Amino acid sequence: MLFRQLFDKESSTYTYLIADIKTKTAVLVDPVLEQFERDCQILQQLELTLRYCLETHVHADHVTSTGKLRDTTGCETVVPFGAEVPCADRYIADGEILQLGSVVISAIATPGHTNAHLAYLINKERVLTGDALFIRGCGRTDFQSGDAGTLYDSVTQRLFTLPDETLVYPGHDYQGCTVSTIGEEKRCNPRLAGRDRNSFIELMGNLNLAFPKKMMEAVPANQNCGRILST
Repeated sequence: MLFRQLFDKESSTYTYLIADIKTKTAVLVDPVLEQFERDCQILQQLELTLRYCLETHVHADHVTSTGKLRDTTGCETVVPFGAEVPCADRYIADGEILQLGSVVISAIATPGHTNAHLAYLINKERVLTGDALFIRGCGRTDFQSGDAGTLYDSVTQRLFTLPDETLVYPGHDYQGCTVSTIGEEKRCNPRLAGRDRNSFIELMGNLNLAFPKKMMEAVPANQNCGRILST
């Protein structure tokens, strides 16, 4: 398996390139529009055929490049079941699998940050957690049908039940961290470690965060596969 973690500085977004070395087929997870040229260049340099663009959820802080990549490469756009993205080629639900040769990608329902959010377990050894679980943090729950109690259940019942050695690759990081493990986050994540459901809900309800700068542009664009709607 080929695995690359790519970064967009403006939105602090991680995009993941995963490929089967033998078949040279690839998937990009959570690609960013401003990094379209970079991603195409990497695919070309590594002689990979992009089969899927896969989203963890409908993002509010950046515009996806899935539509543009589909137009360029012929890949399929895949989003979580329940996401309001009518232009998607495929909707993937909890427990479903995408396979690229020897690479097995299993969908895990992790709603709470949004009402349609998936994490992706790769070959049972690493998990792409999107905005459900960050390294020493988690995604916010105060818009896009977010719900703190639901997020707590998703993390504690779906992600924290994975083996402790499972590698955690988040959708964003704002502190320069790149990878963690399930065991580390169970012990060290200040929003979750030793915290019950009610105290987590109280904590998340008092964050008082500003909305993402691109939210008004990004959400409708991402519901249209990254095509920015004219006003």
